[in-house]
Amino acid sequence: MHTDLVAALDIGGTKIAGALVDGDGTILVRAQRPTPAQEDGDTVMRAVEEVLEELTASPLWGRAHAVGIGSAGPVDASAGTVSPVNVPGWRDYPLVDRVRATTGNLPVELIGDGVAITAAEHWQGAARGHDNALCMVVSTGVGGGLVLGGRLHPGPTGNAGHIGHISVELDGDPCPCGARGCVERIASGPNVARRALENGWRPGPDGDTSAAAVAAAARAGDPVAVASFERAAQALAAGIAATATLVEIDIAVIGGGVGKAGDVLFAPLRRFLADYATLSFVQRLAVTPAQMGTDAGLVGAAAAALASGAGVTAAGV
Repeated sequence: MHTDLVAALDIGGTKIAGALVDGDGTILVRAQRPTPAQEDGDTVMRAVEEVLEELTASPLWGRAHAVGIGSAGPVDASAGTVSPVNVPGWRDYPLVDRVRATTGNLPVELIGDGVAITAAEHWQGAARGHDNALCMVVSTGVGGGLVLGGRLHPGPTGNAGHIGHISVELDGDPCPCGARGCVERIASGPNVARRALENGWRPGPDGDTSAAAVAAAARAGDPVAVASFERAAQALAAGIAATATLVEIDIAVIGGGVGKAGDVLFAPLRRFLADYATLSFVQRLAVTPAQMGTDAGLVGAAAAALASGAGVTAAGV
């Protein structure tokens, strides 16, 4: 059904991206604005409206029959609201109603950004052909989403699969979420870098203290950098194994900035997974890097809209 188009929004703390996407997942029109993350809620919404106005000005807009939104969370799809941690002006913000008002009352489907990336990876990326998958984003935070029985499983509020806040260390460091020893508190990029610095790693002459710089040092053999990635890998392995044991997934896909570290992350991750995923039904669990790149949020938001917007199914999403 190539005449089918949906609008997609990918809303994060840095940028608000929008697109018109066809039933094959091809992005036909794009628009983007920086997120005024520290401004009041209506100012943030104005940036969303500007993106939508740019899309509605396209001659293709008339073919769009639904809007998909992947937003930084937490989101509440049942209420149509969002409360992104890194956008303080939005707390229980009625995003779905506001987007509907801007788009002439098109149906709107809201999911969390981790779920959106999962939809994209299942439709066109590393989880394609897998009926039961966990997809993770490991970057500034750690998020994720699930595909179960061949379908995206966002859960009632759109947050299912949020693996970053599984506790893998009972008496671990307090996490900003309020719990202790969360996967995110150990495996996110800033925490990988923090641990390396606390243990004596020093950046090069450029002063770069990002997780990418720690990964480069680990590749060069720096033992403190290697150890920080090993610790992140162990936390990810424990979380992935717990998820696999709970719902029987057969593949875990890892994207985000930390996911780009390559063997520095994936080699210890696969080793630790063998220690944690020990039952017969999880022993064959594959772990693989994500494939969708920076457009994953938009493509996933479009997939959710295609799957629900008008009874159209996007390649079994």
